[in-house]
Amino acid sequence: MGETEQRPTAGSRLGAQENAGISTLEHGQKPPMTPPGKLISIKIQMLDDTQETFDVPQRAPGKVLHDAVCNHLNLVEGDYFGLEFPDHKKMMVWLDLLKPVMKQIRRPKHVVVKFVVKFFPPDHAQLQEELTRYLFALQVKQDLAQGRLTCNDTSTALLISHIVQSEIGDFDETIDREHLAKNKYIPQQEALEDKIMEFHRSHMGQTPAESDFQLLEIARRLEMYGIRLHPAKDREGTKINLAVANTGILVFQGHTKINAFNWAKVRKLSFKRKRFLIKLRPDVNSSFQDTLEFLMASRDFCKSFWKICVEHHAFFRLFEEPKPKPKPVLFSRGSSFRFSGRTQKQVLDYVKEGGHKKVQFERKHSKIHSIRSLTAQPSEQHTEVPKQSSSFAYGDDNDAAAVQSCRQGKELKASTEDTGQHKSPSLKKSPKEGRRVDGAVVSTVEEEEETAKDRMQQNRPQSQQPSTGSLTGSPHLSELSINSQGGPSVANMSLSPNLSPDAKQSSPLISPLLNDPSCIRTDDEEEVKRKRFPTEKAYFIAKEVATTERTYLKDLEVITSWFQSAVSKEDCMPETLKNLIFSNFEPLHKFHTGFLKEIEQRLALWEGRSNAHIKGDYQRIGDVMLKNIQSMKQLTIHLWKHNEILIELENGIKNSRKLETFCRDFELQKVCYLPLNTFLLRPLHRLMHYKQIMERLCKHYPPNHVDFRDSRAALAEISEMVAQLHGNMIKMENFQKLHELKKDLIGIDNLVIPGREFIRLGSLSKLSGKGLQQRMFFLFNDILLYTSRGLTASNQFKVHGHLPLYGMTIEESEEEWGVPHCLTLRGQHQSIVVAASTRGEMDKWTEDIQMAIDLAEKSSGPAPELLASSPPDNKSPDETTVDQESEDDLSASRTSLERQSPHRGNTTVHVCWHRNTSVSMIDFSIAVENQLSGNLLRKFKNSNGWQKLWVVFTNFCMFFYKSHQDNHPLASLPLLGYSLTIPSESENIHKDYVFKLHFKSHVYYFRAESEYTFERWMEVIRSATSSASRTRALSHKEPHTY
Repeated sequence: MGETEQRPTAGSRLGAQENAGISTLEHGQKPPMTPPGKLISIKIQMLDDTQETFDVPQRAPGKVLHDAVCNHLNLVEGDYFGLEFPDHKKMMVWLDLLKPVMKQIRRPKHVVVKFVVKFFPPDHAQLQEELTRYLFALQVKQDLAQGRLTCNDTSTALLISHIVQSEIGDFDETIDREHLAKNKYIPQQEALEDKIMEFHRSHMGQTPAESDFQLLEIARRLEMYGIRLHPAKDREGTKINLAVANTGILVFQGHTKINAFNWAKVRKLSFKRKRFLIKLRPDVNSSFQDTLEFLMASRDFCKSFWKICVEHHAFFRLFEEPKPKPKPVLFSRGSSFRFSGRTQKQVLDYVKEGGHKKVQFERKHSKIHSIRSLTAQPSEQHTEVPKQSSSFAYGDDNDAAAVQSCRQGKELKASTEDTGQHKSPSLKKSPKEGRRVDGAVVSTVEEEEETAKDRMQQNRPQSQQPSTGSLTGSPHLSELSINSQGGPSVANMSLSPNLSPDAKQSSPLISPLLNDPSCIRTDDEEEVKRKRFPTEKAYFIAKEVATTERTYLKDLEVITSWFQSAVSKEDCMPETLKNLIFSNFEPLHKFHTGFLKEIEQRLALWEGRSNAHIKGDYQRIGDVMLKNIQSMKQLTIHLWKHNEILIELENGIKNSRKLETFCRDFELQKVCYLPLNTFLLRPLHRLMHYKQIMERLCKHYPPNHVDFRDSRAALAEISEMVAQLHGNMIKMENFQKLHELKKDLIGIDNLVIPGREFIRLGSLSKLSGKGLQQRMFFLFNDILLYTSRGLTASNQFKVHGHLPLYGMTIEESEEEWGVPHCLTLRGQHQSIVVAASTRGEMDKWTEDIQMAIDLAEKSSGPAPELLASSPPDNKSPDETTVDQESEDDLSASRTSLERQSPHRGNTTVHVCWHRNTSVSMIDFSIAVENQLSGNLLRKFKNSNGWQKLWVVFTNFCMFFYKSHQDNHPLASLPLLGYSLTIPSESENIHKDYVFKLHFKSHVYYFRAESEYTFERWMEVIRSATSSASRTRALSHKEPHTY
């Protein structure tokens, strides 16, 4: 019984040189020799249900077997996976990577070891390779079949529909029924077949990689995703189930989660015989005891669960593999078990550095191919990526997913300093912002940066841990990466791309390595990615239509879906108002859903990613725009109703306390990221966007271009619609702004009156006996209000006084008072002295106040008196107690944005207060015209990598999403007061299309995908960061009537 014949690996059968797997040893180190001795054969069942046999030395640790499997699959991210087997008591246990295989698997001939997912990350976007996501999808499929992943019928049908799409391609009723009859994905599948087919019909054009991505996106939101239940009892003897996840330890009753202990709360985990003990950190707000005790079936069950908890904690929470404890001199106490392998952070660091090769693979169950033939020329290959937002490449967001070839698959290296996450190879990333984002408020990016800085103080570059065994395993991933050293070099491997006819067919998961040095990622990766997509300006203009249309559709859904659903549950709105709102918004939503689909289909054809059999000239967008704008004219009747909707809703709120409370509570929901009445104006704003886009397209095309005629006709049609509705929109914007300001003010009851128009709001310092005190000023066409920020739960501004503009004079008084940028406002009954933060701010206030005074003089007379719930402050600057506000109040009012109360804590008014700036109605009107959506790469000042995000710019603010499909933003960055520049050479950015945003110590870099998108982002952001003066704005725009 000598040595058993070595089985060839996937690579060697294809002519590859022998290699030791993917190594991350330090330069100059060699992997340890495989222990000599007799080889034993271990049968491994893969996730695609194939079986492979691996020969390992008897004395080899479990890591050698694990690495052999990963090397066999060319799996880079093997650390998410584990090997489980039934022990001598028929209990399923995980293979210990440090102990010899023979000591764990006593009778290898009679045991089948399963290769399965062990660690489920919080977001599948952390999975960098398509192969890894495919294996995770197989795990989800397996869990569904075994009843481990439980969910409602709708979710089950949706999951199965994505599996079917990945296996047989686009919907065909006959093929679908045959396939579902032959393949049982769940017990009692027949009852769901119609629903599965209905969902499958909606996945047209979706590639297997996209289907995997969508499958994981749905699965990760399910409560039982990645959960393995361990029966136990609590102290009262109640039967429960324990489980462990990336977040901590979970408690279930049946399949319902009843409690969770986050890792941050857990001080110690231990077991004593059958008792599993969780020692919690002291918490005065918690009713839990210091130590929780659970009783399990046996000591072995208890120890097994304890080991799993230790491994999960180490993998997801530690920066590096824990060091082994020194052996005791006399006797040991407790278990010597420790986690072995790289942590998730180390794996993310490794993959981020590009220390691996992109590989191809085959799908066993799929009748369609997500890769090209292995013999295809690299120039013929076309790389595509999932359209799901968490993982994406440069190019359109609805890029279909095909597997990247090694030459074409170079990715942008990206990491998130603030979240510790790194981009997937297809470069979509899901940001986990610095703090929890599932609260009532959208976090600000400034919070994230502070969190990232705190983490960086604690985290230093970690060296890579050497692997054991001759077959070094795949690297390990992490979401906590801050800084890491460069990855090791990869051994040069050569393979014949031609399959030998005599080659033994093995698991279809095997993927050949390609002899292409371009597989190693470089700093020029984004250039390669950019070349895969059209580069002409017209394409990017068409793409802007699609990206902004996605955001517009989401905004419509706030009304048609979220608001309507909330209204239906509460008896707070009259039926007539319900019908008025939803009967006029639902037709718009239906139309624009189809419109977006047409645009995305055209972009897909333009990029040559799908439906390649269709011939024709599809590299244009004018015809699609013309057709839909003409159809849009039929919806004008609904657009004319929006003025009535806005007025009736505000009247309803005014007359019903219940409706007022309901609307206020709805605005606190994460999905309502803007004031509710702003969404009612979106359809009119969208018409202006179409007009601007068509103007840019017509300006770009020469008159003889094939698309010029349709584009010009579309521009004429949309211009006509805008001209008809423009006056109505101006009135609605002013009406909406007055009502919005009313919510921010206390001490005034009749702010909204006929004829009153908003002009400017902003922060000025008011001179009093106490010196300069910050005040918030609101300028209208008849009156000037000044307020201070109150200390109420809603952070409203308290009105201190008002000055009618009729008969007012304004003069500079820097020399008189010795205060820079100082103005004296002299009314008929009182005078006040104010100072602006800069000369520019003073000029803008002077210009607007003088214009408002002129308007007031031309009006019939003085403004009506304001009805105030508290007496106004009409004292002169000479009086010693001008404002009844303590210094503590002032300091409290200057707290940072992130410390504000959730209600009305991040409105434009509050941003102006904190940034000590101002905005005018002209600025709001310009902001309406300068809205943009799309993908950007973001980088903090002190971070190494770029994080890809879906960004929506509107209302002077950037809203960050993980995906354009997300319903609410994860964070926001108000841009008022920020400076927009291009990075200097000294900042060492060395990337194209990068712009820089900075305010005081906050610095952010953003990277666009093309010159056109870069210029567009610069243009729209400049409109928010550089408040235009009235004269300059009106010289370029139509005059706004005040």
